[in-house]
Amino acid sequence: MTTTTHPWRAPAAACTTVVLWASAFVSIRSAGEAYSPGALALGRLLAGTLVLGAILIVRREGLPGRGAWPGIITSGVLWFGLYMVALNWGEQEVDAGTAAMLVNIGPILIALLGARMLGEGLPRRLLLGMGVSFAGAVVVGLAMSGHGGSSVLGVALCLLAAVAYAAGVVGQKPALAHGSSLQINTFGCLIGAVACLPFTGVLVSEAADAPLSATLNMVYLGVFPTALAFTTWGYALARTTAGKMGATTYAVPALVVGMAWVLLDEVPTPLGIVGGVLCLAGVAVSRSRQQTGPTRGNPDRPVEGPRHDQERQAERT
Repeated sequence: MTTTTHPWRAPAAACTTVVLWASAFVSIRSAGEAYSPGALALGRLLAGTLVLGAILIVRREGLPGRGAWPGIITSGVLWFGLYMVALNWGEQEVDAGTAAMLVNIGPILIALLGARMLGEGLPRRLLLGMGVSFAGAVVVGLAMSGHGGSSVLGVALCLLAAVAYAAGVVGQKPALAHGSSLQINTFGCLIGAVACLPFTGVLVSEAADAPLSATLNMVYLGVFPTALAFTTWGYALARTTAGKMGATTYAVPALVVGMAWVLLDEVPTPLGIVGGVLCLAGVAVSRSRQQTGPTRGNPDRPVEGPRHDQERQAERT
């Protein structure tokens, strides 16, 4: 059975990921009032591992191929583990707007690392779209920024989160050639949870005093933005380049503005709306295709190689 009759699946998976990751920023702000960064990351990863593990057992998918493990370990430690702790901590040190601007350096790093390490191209449409989206993310960040100062530690943590995110994505991409998205993300989540085990005592202590709403937000983070969203991300990533998938996440700031309005009663400013529109416009440009078809002299055509052959094969299987 091929997916050529279901071309909507990969875009739908990417959209699901973006929406759930946007909701994570709102939940982190709520749960972070009762849980420290490491404890919140561990609780989220434990919930995600339980859900993913149960699905893996029901589907009887077993272990991924041996070639997948370097990527699983890389993404597990850097993306599931380090990124989540650094982001949780960073959001406690800087306002949400500054955090959004700094973390959104990640997609740019993904494109650069993907070109360098995975042999992916850097089409002009991708670069143009990312430039527009990043400008939008900056505008959203300025609109969301509070009047308080941002600590140097907070800025450093957000930058660390962006680097860990980018390295985790690029590390995960080759692993998807040796296992399903469910397999790769289940064991990546498990490795991230193991890396965060030093926070076990803090999690137990804080859970005893935390309000139910904060704990439910932590569980939500594990089930939806982690278990579900990382799996749909992997499905879509296996069928396109890391650079394009990274650019797609620039829709997150625009959605965060809308969600904060609906869920937190934070009315967006005109500047925030403009920034959100720019983010979405940049994503549209970066995901668009050259209409004239690839030719030898087409500067928008990415560099071809074995990785692209695998991607085309993935689209047919």
